[in-house]
Amino acid sequence: QVQLVESGGGLVQTGGSLRLSCAASGRYFSPYAMGWFRQAPGKEREFVASIRWSGGRTSYADSVKGRFSISRDNAKNTVSLQMNSLKPEDTAVYYCAVRRSQYNSRYDDWGQGTQVTVSS
Repeated sequence: QVQLVESGGGLVQTGGSLRLSCAASGRYFSPYAMGWFRQAPGKEREFVASIRWSGGRTSYADSVKGRFSISRDNAKNTVSLQMNSLKPEDTAVYYCAVRRSQYNSRYDDWGQGTQVTVSS
């Protein structure tokens, strides 16, 4: 079992920045990749960004390209999401998640989420 704890959410004005962090723990923590997802009120959860644990290859949703940056610290088992130029439409609960397998795109372990609110 893997435990994920997100932090860093909060209230920020349009154009501001936030940095989210996710700390992972557990005996069997050995991810293929980690990702950030978000869910706004009344909407489905959507992919934001991901990073491969080995090699660090990243992927982003079109809506956040050029504004968000995902990074990881393998030694500390953490993944971060730097969010710049925030917009009101970025308001959502943000979740980090672990993808265990290279051969299955499913994300298997999820954190409880952290609220990000961008005021206009």
